[in-house]
Amino acid sequence: MRRRDLLALLGTAAALTPLAGATEAADKIWRIGFLDGGPEAARRPLFDLFRQGMAKRGYVEASNIAYDRRHAEGHFERLPELVRQLLALSPDALLVATTPAAVAAKAATISLPIVIVAVTDPVGTGLVQSLVHPGGNITGITNIAAELTGKRLQILKEMVPAARRIAALVNPDDPNAASQLRYAEDAARELHVELQPVIHIRSAAEVETAFAAAVAAKAEAAIRLVDPLVTSLAEKTAAAELEYRLPVIHASRQSVAAGSLVSYGADGPSQFVQAADLMDKILRGAKPADLPVEQPTKFELVINLKTAKALGVVVPQSLLARADEVIE
Repeated sequence: MRRRDLLALLGTAAALTPLAGATEAADKIWRIGFLDGGPEAARRPLFDLFRQGMAKRGYVEASNIAYDRRHAEGHFERLPELVRQLLALSPDALLVATTPAAVAAKAATISLPIVIVAVTDPVGTGLVQSLVHPGGNITGITNIAAELTGKRLQILKEMVPAARRIAALVNPDDPNAASQLRYAEDAARELHVELQPVIHIRSAAEVETAFAAAVAAKAEAAIRLVDPLVTSLAEKTAAAELEYRLPVIHASRQSVAAGSLVSYGADGPSQFVQAADLMDKILRGAKPADLPVEQPTKFELVINLKTAKALGVVVPQSLLARADEVIE
């Protein structure tokens, strides 16, 4: 056999080996723990995308991989105990969604490989040393939600040009709250609008009172900052938006699909697909410290015209032309 043909054959065999380069026995069953700061119902479709991505790479449940999941349902104080439960199961790696969960995981282990997803500012919150050189046991995908806060405020101002006072709806218990507010305040100064009042939403019970407080403070629009509860509160938030006639911009399309006015941000589902690729590399032997934290590859501007009509908002044609999706 010619040397070139032999090399080609060896290359093909390596590509077809599910865990080429791994030192474990062929009958190894990998165990992945999934820790999430938000509600299980909202996260389940995204985790399914991760599982599908893993299956495409040769990891089949009940054959060579098993998953254990824990969800804090927005109660961040539960996270330390939940991560302890996962570590007690001796996982080979953790997939961790949301910043509060990632902070808890980092505090619990400095050796077990961790892939983070749906995390806003991994450098600012001390999860990694830098995006290019994580420097520890953590890598993953950042949704750069903090950096995009200014862009969202700009889009909101385009949609509601008369707005001079914009409320910020934020969960102060989220580690990213401060950085998101800083970006929002910088953008507000450039847009010559007042970012007031800053109103806290920690639970479903506080949604309606938050909108009432914003309207009472004469806010003409609002920006909903990112935290693990946003998706589970999407329908309640959209209902309050219509009841109080307060246009709100969000970070994800799920909120607009639930009835809110507009969103702009990284595409969440695609990040869980990216996470499968990183997890595969780690199970093959790569170290998180050597895998740069990735940024989103897809961003979406989504507009709900039905809600716009109900709120009396005339959406500029320039925004409609840029929209990735328009819900009518």
